[in-house]
Amino acid sequence: MKKEMVCIVCPMSCHLSVEIEKKKVKSVVGNTCPRGAKYASEELTNPTRMVTSTVFLKNAELNRLPVVTSAPIPKQKIKDVMKQINKVKVKAPVKRNDVIIENVSRTGVNIIASRSFESIK
Repeated sequence: MKKEMVCIVCPMSCHLSVEIEKKKVKSVVGNTCPRGAKYASEELTNPTRMVTSTVFLKNAELNRLPVVTSAPIPKQKIKDVMKQINKVKVKAPVKRNDVIIENVSRTGVNIIASRSFESIK
C-alpha cells in the first residue's frame, strides 16, 4: 500500500511517498533529509501531538491560564487529556513551566503552565 503525505518537520514541506507493508513502513521516497523519513514512519505507526489549551485561573488579572503538554502525546489520548484539562482550576501565583497536571492520562507527560501570573492583591 502507498500513502502520500507532506512532511511538516521543516519549511521544505517535502512530498513523501510512503510504502507500507504489514502495518510497517517499508520505504519513504521524496524526503530531502533523514528527518522526513523519521516523520513519515512515526506519523503512520504512532502519531503524536502537542496539546495546548487553557485552564480556569483564580485570583489573577485574567481568568484563564494557558497550558501545554511538556512533550508530544499519542494522538488517540487527546480527548482524555482534554477532559482532564477541562476539570482543572488553578490559583495564582503561577510561574511559567509549573506542573499543572502530572502524568496526564498516564502518558508520562505533564501539563505545564505556558505563562506566569501574579496573584491580585
